[in-house]
This record gives sequence, structure tokens and C-alpha cells, in this order.
Amino acid sequence: MSNSSGGFLEAILAFIKALFGGSASQQPPGSSEPTPVPPSTPEPAVLVSPRVLLIVYDPIVDPATGMKLTQRMGWKRPEDLTSGFISDILETSGGLGRYQIVQRIEVNEFPVKVDGFRYTAQAYLDVMNGKTQPHNPDMVNYQDFLNRFNILQRVAANEIDEVWAFAFPYAGFYESTMGGYGAFFCNSGPLMGTSKCPRRFVVMGFSYERGVGEMLEAFNHRVESTLEKVYSSSRGGANLWKKFAQFDKSLPGQAEVGTVHYAPNGERDYDWGNTRYVPSRCDDWYNFPNFQGVSKQVNCAEWGGGDIRAYHKWWLKHLPKVSGRTNGIANNWWQYILDLNRVLV
Repeated sequence: MSNSSGGFLEAILAFIKALFGGSASQQPPGSSEPTPVPPSTPEPAVLVSPRVLLIVYDPIVDPATGMKLTQRMGWKRPEDLTSGFISDILETSGGLGRYQIVQRIEVNEFPVKVDGFRYTAQAYLDVMNGKTQPHNPDMVNYQDFLNRFNILQRVAANEIDEVWAFAFPYAGFYESTMGGYGAFFCNSGPLMGTSKCPRRFVVMGFSYERGVGEMLEAFNHRVESTLEKVYSSSRGGANLWKKFAQFDKSLPGQAEVGTVHYAPNGERDYDWGNTRYVPSRCDDWYNFPNFQGVSKQVNCAEWGGGDIRAYHKWWLKHLPKVSGRTNGIANNWWQYILDLNRVLV
């Protein structure tokens, strides 16, 4: 009788626990082992298609022939750089980041500097030929830039989401800078006088003297700044961005993916060709958010042997891009990187 009653009561208790979400396996009293907290309400990984206003500064340097600066210097075609960059973002985001150029504007003159100075063709060529020093201050006049192309109005009207400015050495553009209400540090301080614009936006400064690898480096610094903001209120182990960015020099034996400048085995900035092997949990990020503790020995052969573009693509591919949320933050980090208005400020 007593065994039968016990079995019946156990069955009733099991039913009640199942009905109300209880678990048959409880944490023992006083245990220091934390109970794993699963991601909150599942949601699909958001696909983001930022609309870009592309502005190319390619000054005429020979009025008689119409020769442009890119032609005179033998620099790269902005169209080729743009398509290569967009392709790399599409690939590394797993198809979740789909940039679209909504308008291309070519400006055949030099941009004005913050003090009103503007290079002439000859003055600029003298700088590039080492005959004179670059103008100081170097900074472009962002207020003039924003006004000339009605950027604040177009962002506010939801016509564009960001701006890419292609220019040349000493043009004076930041790699990235943010404007709009609630703008935060994005590898440079927020743009002054833009807080009345209701939507945040970024201006990327690219150089057609360089390659797609340098474009990715500028973009990846934007990634770092954005994720710093996303996780700014997270403490300890909840700061998964800080975990992602770990490298061996700062935390020996605990390297994860590293930073834009420091690979897992990096011993100094830009040390992407280092052949030294270190243990790294970089590939465990493909299991995010359900880490398995996977570790392996890595060196520069893992990310392209020192090639700038290969390293930055490798780094981007490890960013989480799956469904759901962990501690209230989306498991798809790309939705914050490409849609700055999703970041809580």
C-alpha cells in the first residue's frame, strides 16, 4: 500500500511540475554552480539591407584633357572597391548584410577643409610629390559636407541609412563617424550639430588609393565601437563582446577571436603574419550561443598568412549571426552593426 501511494504521489508531482514548467532536476541548496539561462523569446536572425549614398571625390587635375585624380595617380576604381566590399560583407555575414547603393554622386573637385581651405590640383599634386607639406588642419568640413548633400534631411526622411565618401590621401575624412540623435563614439566622436536628426547614421571614409582590405579595416573598427556600445551595460561573463575580443597577449592561454588589430596570437598591432602557435577558442564562436569549449592551436595560416583582406574577412565570419537572444541581446550581432538605430543608448 505505501509503495503504491508513493508511486501515485510521485506521478502527481511530476505532472504538476511538467504542467507549470518545473524541473525534476533541481539545483542543490547552496550550490555555487549557476543555472544556465537559455536565450529569451526566440526570434529569427534579422536580414539588414542598408541603403547607401555613395559620394566619390575625384577631382579634375588637367582641365584641358579632363583627366581625373584617379587616372593621373593610377589609383583604384571606386566601382571595383565598392563591389568587392559589398561582396565581402554579404559573404561574411552569411547573407544577412546586404548593402545597396541607392545613389552615386561624383564630385570633380577637392572637398573644403574645416578652416575653409581647398586644394587646387597643382597644390595637391605638389603634396603627393613631396614638394610641399599637407595642409594643416587636415580635417574635412563635415558641416559643409552634410549640408551640400542634404544628408540629415535624407536620413530623417528614411531615404538613406549611411553615407560612403570615397576620396584620397589627406582628404580629411574619418574612417567612420556617426551622427543623429543618440550618436555614440564610432572610431571617432559623434558629428556635431546632428542631434536633431531623429535617426542615427554613419559616414564611412574610404580611400581609392588603398584596397578592399583597408575598407574592411575601417568597417571592422566600426564593428568594435558598435559592439562596445551594445554590451556597455553587461558585466563579467555576460559581456560576450569582451570574450570575443580576447587574444593571447592580453590573456595568455585564453585567446578567442581577437580584435581588429590583434589576432589571437598577435604580439603587436597589425601582427597578422605571426607564425607563433597559441591555443584559441575562435571556432567555438560558430557554436554561439551554446559554446562547447572547442579549442585548437592557431597561427597566421588560419587567417591568410598576413593578408589584410583575408584576416578581416576571417574575423568578420566569426561574429554571431544566429536566431534568438542571450541576456536580452540579439544573437545576430550584424543587426546592430548595420542598423545603428537598433542599439540602445
